[in-house]
Amino acid sequence: MNQQVTVIGGGVVGLATAYALVRDGWQVELVEARDRLASATSFANGGQLSYRYVAPLADAGVPWQALGWLLRGDSPLRLRLRLDPVQWRWLAAFLLACRRSVNRRNAAQLLNLALHSQTALQRWREEDGLDGFAWRRNGKLVAFRTQRAFAQARAQLLDPDTQQILDAMALRGLDPALAETPFVGGVFTAAEEVADCHRFCLRLAERLQASGRCRMLLGQPVTRLVAQGQRVVELQLGQQHVAVQRLVLCAGHRSAALALPGLKLPVYPLKGYSLTAPIGATHEAPEVSLTDYERKIVYARLDDQLRVAAMVDIVGYDESVDVGRLRSMRRLAWETLPQAADYQQAVEWAGMRPATPSGVPIIGATHYRNLWLNLGHGALGFTLACGSGERLAKMLRPASQTSSHALLL
Repeated sequence: MNQQVTVIGGGVVGLATAYALVRDGWQVELVEARDRLASATSFANGGQLSYRYVAPLADAGVPWQALGWLLRGDSPLRLRLRLDPVQWRWLAAFLLACRRSVNRRNAAQLLNLALHSQTALQRWREEDGLDGFAWRRNGKLVAFRTQRAFAQARAQLLDPDTQQILDAMALRGLDPALAETPFVGGVFTAAEEVADCHRFCLRLAERLQASGRCRMLLGQPVTRLVAQGQRVVELQLGQQHVAVQRLVLCAGHRSAALALPGLKLPVYPLKGYSLTAPIGATHEAPEVSLTDYERKIVYARLDDQLRVAAMVDIVGYDESVDVGRLRSMRRLAWETLPQAADYQQAVEWAGMRPATPSGVPIIGATHYRNLWLNLGHGALGFTLACGSGERLAKMLRPASQTSSHALLL
């Protein structure tokens, strides 16, 4: 095979898609608007690879719960309504998805993709020797502050064969760093993982460049897709025109601005925040991946750093860092795990997570014969990236080709 696929987007989904395609023998051209790969949404996300915790945000009761959150200064959710029909359409579709039956159906799709993604990453690590991105299988603990929430979790286990119910005393035995925390219990899943998304992206890029089958165009924002009939024939990069044979759009929430006539992409940015705090010799950070259920804050140890991530801001396309939100996050982290890291030296970050109303990403073909989509992963981009890349690559695979091969370098 000596045919080319162009991938728009140099974040974790775009890079994982390019990697899966190169493994299948394609020549790939990757186009990224910024000068550096993985420098936006994929730069400092939560670090958790939570394959079995992929339930969509849209669920029964969430709108009412959100109303209570909006009255709090440190709310995990903030909504700023704008004179933007795109935002209103997205919110209306989100409300329609807030039904238990819809949530369960969407959660099943996400779980299937997530488990595929875990298998894909394991295959890439073992067959290709892909490493160097702080990967660990350290297990995930979802911890609860109230007996009521803990009881609901015990009654709604997703996978009783792999999940352990731990009371307050058992939590302390699981990880000494949890000894002084206010949690009354938790659900522990041993097979969950953590890794550094940005470092993972850089490792993928190194392998892609060394393969000789991937050309990267950085600092090249796509301003327009040019179609003739039912085919995309070229990309417009400012005054430059680049011909395409096959095109995969992985440009996150910016993908909607590139949509061709008749192609509606229900993707909207949800801003999230993180702190990356150094762990010194006197600190005691938890080794397990931790989710504070009530406060919606996640903690992941990435080598000698603690990644703390939280918040969902539905505020439009403003990518700036909200100092107040990060101040609130830092205070809540210090209250929960005061000895875990040096929060005063933490690196602050905000990123725009491209989400669909249902929480299920858009992966597949369009009515344009040579255009495919791989976008809308929300907060699960890193978790779902490898599986999404392999699923997309399989869609492009000729009928005569039945399996991929290792990219050994």
